[in-house]
Amino acid sequence: MTDENIPFLDLVTVHRELQDELVEVLTTALKSAGFIGGLMVQGFEEDFARFCEARFCVGVGSGTDALRFALIAAGVKSGDIVITVPNTFIATTEAISQAGAQPDFVDIDPRTYAMDHEKLREYLERKCRWNTKTGQVIHNATGKPITAVVPVHLYGQMADMDAILDLATQYNFKVVEDACQAQGAEYFSQKDNRWHKAGSMGHAAAFSFYPGKNLGACGEAGAITTNDEQLAHMCRLLRDHGQSKKYFHDIEGYNGRLDAIQAGFLRVKLQHLAKWNEQRREVAERYNKLFAGAEEIVTLPHQPGWARSVYHLYVVQVEDRVGLQKHLSDVGIGTGIHYPVALHLTKAYEGLGFHRGDFPITEKLVAQILSLPMFPGLTFDQQVRVVGEIQKAVSTSTQSR
Repeated sequence: MTDENIPFLDLVTVHRELQDELVEVLTTALKSAGFIGGLMVQGFEEDFARFCEARFCVGVGSGTDALRFALIAAGVKSGDIVITVPNTFIATTEAISQAGAQPDFVDIDPRTYAMDHEKLREYLERKCRWNTKTGQVIHNATGKPITAVVPVHLYGQMADMDAILDLATQYNFKVVEDACQAQGAEYFSQKDNRWHKAGSMGHAAAFSFYPGKNLGACGEAGAITTNDEQLAHMCRLLRDHGQSKKYFHDIEGYNGRLDAIQAGFLRVKLQHLAKWNEQRREVAERYNKLFAGAEEIVTLPHQPGWARSVYHLYVVQVEDRVGLQKHLSDVGIGTGIHYPVALHLTKAYEGLGFHRGDFPITEKLVAQILSLPMFPGLTFDQQVRVVGEIQKAVSTSTQSR
């Protein structure tokens, strides 16, 4: 084992290994001049729908496009409220706002970091009333209808979907999965007595293929999956200026298309995704074993029995996050924080009127989480060094108090 730098994420090796196939995609596009739409996009959509065990996939320009279009196509409109969690990237709430709705939050489960369905139930029971005329649940304070909930499958692990879907049936709202970090993650449904893939359980789901994702493009890209044919049709209109055919605009849409070259790159990489996800699980299991006995100083990721995580991130909690991150940086080990500011307290949402203390679990979490190096090629020796440096730094910090 050496003291070489350990990156937080390695995006170079995978592209070096797949270089010939990726160059072939580019060459094909250059020879055909098929840069927008066409067989490359269609082929990827068919393959990714099959991978997610969904009927339809609509390729779009980014994960933010995917979530925005999915919400609009699901019927979310101006004046609605859409509920999500405060521990997520701002794209989740941007998509809600850009669909015309107001984002609102429920706190997370302290172990899974995903939406706490009991908190969602409490929100619906205590803050809302039922409108028998419209068949909608109405927010008491604002008078606005709750039309959708966006559970975020965070860090590669799905939210507890059975419970959330049961509430959706009871209160008549749509569930749109934010699966941007969960390509290939699975959930065991007690109701169905089987495993489901991320992107196959809600009314629709949004995926991001930002380069650092488990399935990453070589630029921006995203996709919507759904089992609803009409919703898929609406998303296709929305991504392409509302066109049913060229220059015939059924609705006002957006410029949110997936370009053919990115689709081709993604189709090549998709063939390797199951293997890469399994390698991530192996890396996570090695971390768990290396940290054995250190649970009092480092809180490890929790995977419930109903979840099969794909470990987009391996996130731990420590008390002195600032000190630990600095130590790791000083010894050449890359880390990340996902995310350092709870969304309800970020400057962009000052106008929504939230205060510190509104979502205490998230607020405590964001001060302690640290994402460790995680990628398929991470070696055992590198992990030994990461864990050893963490134990050294945390022990020193504890003794100095």
